[in-house]
Amino acid sequence: MRIGIVLDHMAHPGASLDLVRAAERGGCDEAWVPETWGFDAPSLMGAMAACTDRLRIGAVLPVYSRSPALIAQTFAGVDALSAGRAIAGLGTSGPQVVEGWHGVPFARPLGELREVVSACRTAWRREVLEVEGPRPVPLPPGEGTGMGTPLRMITRPERDEIPVVVAALAPGGVRLAAELADAWWPLFASPRAITGHWSAPLATGTAARDPGRARLQVMASAVCWVGGGEGAEAARAAARREIAFYVGSMGSRERNYYRDAVSAMGFAGEAAAIADAALAGRRRDAEALVPDAMVEALAVIGDGPAVAERLAALADAGVTTLALTAGTPDPVRVVESLGRLMP
Repeated sequence: MRIGIVLDHMAHPGASLDLVRAAERGGCDEAWVPETWGFDAPSLMGAMAACTDRLRIGAVLPVYSRSPALIAQTFAGVDALSAGRAIAGLGTSGPQVVEGWHGVPFARPLGELREVVSACRTAWRREVLEVEGPRPVPLPPGEGTGMGTPLRMITRPERDEIPVVVAALAPGGVRLAAELADAWWPLFASPRAITGHWSAPLATGTAARDPGRARLQVMASAVCWVGGGEGAEAARAAARREIAFYVGSMGSRERNYYRDAVSAMGFAGEAAAIADAALAGRRRDAEALVPDAMVEALAVIGDGPAVAERLAALADAGVTTLALTAGTPDPVRVVESLGRLMP
């Protein structure tokens, strides 16, 4: 199981780079840059490529914020700068970011995601993309619709197959990830949810998967801490803040993928109460409403034997990468501790 770290999308890039360098020295395998309405992700990815030697560099870009061709170019550029260490994370985000920040209609999310994955792989292979309407779509060489000039990447990418990670929580997105992606990343994941709630869409998507593509890898992210005392309490408080933010604030009352996922894990009543408080502007109340059982299910906090048991359960459920989220106290120390416990 690899160890990753998810950077704070609101942190200053300089602080993030300091953390990434220290995490790489501590044994971290991957660093991820989320993108919502803080700083953009590609700028930080390029800087990370320049200041690290071994770390794999990923970002989850919303498919609505750039054209598919530009997304392909962006990851190709990072891959070249890093000598083949880029990971292409893709997701739909949600209406709050897509419509509220980018001003783009949140329409046909699965279609957009499927088209971007296909367009990226087509571009990286230096095959033809032609603009048809607002989106470039992959076409066989020499074919066209007459609506634009067929184009291919002028430069040769570092690799013609950059790993694609699809971040998804809703069943349709999970099916698509299992069908097309190299890895699937649900933000909140527990062994029980992977083998239970998400088992049906994973099985359906896997049945449609190209048999020539390697087995789907699975990422999990969590606030982590190994040990007890004040560090463990700080980690639990950070987990409550993170859960309350996503379940309560990253969406509307009608649509919130994070709330839906946590509800499906057996916390429907608690998730609804958290959302009510958050949407009413009572942030601290929302955090206080996150129960211990939810923290236990979604975070990785405990002494060495307890964390080792949790890591083994995640591995048994198919998790291949555990990424520490930004709220993790002293993340470099945790990276080093996890490295000694990984199955």
